[in-house]
Amino acid sequence: MKIIPAIDLVDGKCVRLTQGDFNKKKIYRDNPVEVAKEFEDADLEYLHLIDLDGAKKGEVVNWKVITEILDKTALKVDFGGGVKTTEEVEQLLDLGINRINIGSIAAKEPEKFKSWMRDYDPENFILSADVRGDNVQINGWQEGTDLCLYDLIAQYEPALKYMACTDIGTDGMLNGPNFGLFKKIINRFPNLKVIASGGVSSIEDLIQLQYIKVDSVIIGKAIYEGRIKLEELKPLTI
Repeated sequence: MKIIPAIDLVDGKCVRLTQGDFNKKKIYRDNPVEVAKEFEDADLEYLHLIDLDGAKKGEVVNWKVITEILDKTALKVDFGGGVKTTEEVEQLLDLGINRINIGSIAAKEPEKFKSWMRDYDPENFILSADVRGDNVQINGWQEGTDLCLYDLIAQYEPALKYMACTDIGTDGMLNGPNFGLFKKIINRFPNLKVIASGGVSSIEDLIQLQYIKVDSVIIGKAIYEGRIKLEELKPLTI
């Protein structure tokens, strides 16, 4: 199981939201590049980097921070937040982003996402779904849809390789992940590499996620609040 620490960006700073609410924003660090370096110094290989300004605006905003993190660390970065155009996809891949999280476009313009997977290789993309219950939310969790999570995934099979899912109800709450949700995804789509996100609060949560065989887990607030120490994470990675 891969351990992926998260950096969420608002105004170029490292923040966390609670349940996707921009009015419940907490700034943890002013310099996200320093945070990324700390993750690298702890022997972690991956980073989940989200441009919340971009998700809200509908286009990538924090280009400067993205570029600096890629220039100053060797982390394998997956990025999301407002990616809507082929030009942005090309620019991100050219900069060295490892994988791009596609959320709103996958929900609203499936043919565009399918064309990106064809043109740039499915390995370069993660289908990113934020859900309340079984329904997908888009545009930085601000807009609800009637689209069922499992229908969303099914339309991209069998090309799709990676799928990240966040249960908005657990995100930032530090009350534990929605294990049942991830089990259901894995059972229905056994060939997918599932990335779990939302609610991780302890090493015990990580052990349970490892047991149900998620490919990766994203950890955010638990690190920033000191619930999980960086030195505790390396032994869990395989």
